[in-house]
Amino acid sequence: MAWYQEWFDRDEYELVYQHRDEREAEQVVDLIERLVRPAPGSEILDVGCGRGRHARVLARRGYRVTGIDVAERALQIARERAEAEGLHHVRFLRHDMREPLCRECFDGVVNLFTAFGFFEDDADHLRALQAMATALRPGGWLVQDFLNADYVQRHLVPCDRFQLDGVEVVQERWIENGRVNKRIRLRRNGAEQVFYESVRLLRLEDFQKLYQEAGLDLQATLGDYTGRPFTSESPRLILYARKAAV
Repeated sequence: MAWYQEWFDRDEYELVYQHRDEREAEQVVDLIERLVRPAPGSEILDVGCGRGRHARVLARRGYRVTGIDVAERALQIARERAEAEGLHHVRFLRHDMREPLCRECFDGVVNLFTAFGFFEDDADHLRALQAMATALRPGGWLVQDFLNADYVQRHLVPCDRFQLDGVEVVQERWIENGRVNKRIRLRRNGAEQVFYESVRLLRLEDFQKLYQEAGLDLQATLGDYTGRPFTSESPRLILYARKAAV
């Protein structure tokens, strides 16, 4: 089983990333709305939606949202939370991002919080972007929120540890073979669980090439959730692209 299939389905994932909360999701969607200005009621595909925090924010704002992910437990949590809020214009499906979900059926696609770069083979990253482009209607838009590889390399913290709800969390990070890797050790009551993350350090020039091959035109790059311009020192690489109108 791939690391992302195991880790994203675990309750411990939400424990470790509890600081990535609804407030941050609201900030990201605010940025998307300023950047793209989606039409009211737009149909939006959230690729790598996880537990649905961005999808729910989009649905609250009147968009019709489909979230896809491979982590079934995460999807079930997303469905339960959307139902608890009474959100009727959002659905969550188990689907591999490398396979087209449909053809020309969405106005926009979002791929947020580094829900990309997981695959060992770059051909799979291209397949994923081609699938996103296929799902877009002519003139449709894509917003991707990815790490900034240069920033990660300069500011990598090899190890940190902290306590969360009675659990000791130890995170070990290293860069190897063009990927940033993380080993997450969770210690509680004398027992230890270990999980992994590994993300390809894709740079702006890599995305430019991938977009060109996928038939997407890069419109803008931003460096954080406030909308500052992208530089080598930016904490994020946020990309806004469009599919040709004809």
